[in-house]
Amino acid sequence: MMIKYNCDFVLEKINDGGQLIDVRSPVEFNMGALDGAVNMPVENFQTLKDDIDNTKPILLYCRTGARSEMVKNYLVQLGYDQVHNIGGLQQFAAC
Repeated sequence: MMIKYNCDFVLEKINDGGQLIDVRSPVEFNMGALDGAVNMPVENFQTLKDDIDNTKPILLYCRTGARSEMVKNYLVQLGYDQVHNIGGLQQFAAC
């Protein structure tokens, strides 16, 4: 089950040092992304995951939330415990 997140939650986590990670392709990312987001495409995530600070909240998103949910599950299996799939880009574009 995917939890629905709102702007207040996302902004609070970012203010707490949260890491906003866009798991879309570089082409999609370059067409528009959330302010402050880092692009870590799902295809390269196994090698890029070492750049994530697992002591801070991790906020994942993509276009619809499907790819970010896969990445969330992967990180949880690795022992990350502050991982949030916030869903799709358009939901938070106005935050």
